[in-house]
Amino acid sequence: MRLVCLSDTHNQHRDIEIPEGDVLIHAGDCTEGGNREETQDFLDWFSSQPHTHKILIPGNHDFYFENPENHKNIPSNIRLLIDQGVEIEQRLFWGSPYTPGMDNWAFNRDRGSDIRKHWDLIPPHTDILITHTPPYGILDEIRSGNKLGCEELTRKLESVEASYHFFGHIHHASGSSIRSKTRFFNLSVLDERSRLMHSPVVLDI
Repeated sequence: MRLVCLSDTHNQHRDIEIPEGDVLIHAGDCTEGGNREETQDFLDWFSSQPHTHKILIPGNHDFYFENPENHKNIPSNIRLLIDQGVEIEQRLFWGSPYTPGMDNWAFNRDRGSDIRKHWDLIPPHTDILITHTPPYGILDEIRSGNKLGCEELTRKLESVEASYHFFGHIHHASGSSIRSKTRFFNLSVLDERSRLMHSPVVLDI
């Protein structure tokens, strides 16, 4: 099974060359302002991709998906995961969009118990974990040296032995890392100045 993974396209999706594969994953911030027009353009593009499975996790810019009434407008061939999972070829993909401490952004939760309740829902047998936020200390550092990932998510990973953890959110930290049994990928395709600098990640699993 070939995964094609990206994040933080911020309305620049039509400028990205998407490789062939079986599962296309977007880990959040498909829009900039999160309005209906931006979102519909992305959904039209995303649903038209030839990949058999398409998984979408909203990000902190994607306000449109906060309203459950809008979910009926999502094309049927896109799986929107908001604290939900989907099984593909006997592998469990679990997705959650929440980010810590980002004021009035979409899917924002306070650090601590407020965001922990979302991570508590992640099944321990998850194979591929997709969040918008990085865990604290893993591909989450900005230019100043501050780390903006989620501490509660890092703690949760001690009991979730996912083979892969995909996320975005911190444009500065695009790349990959391996810790214990998990391969981590910050999938941000834009840099901190919103320039398209990175290609989608392709993995055969």
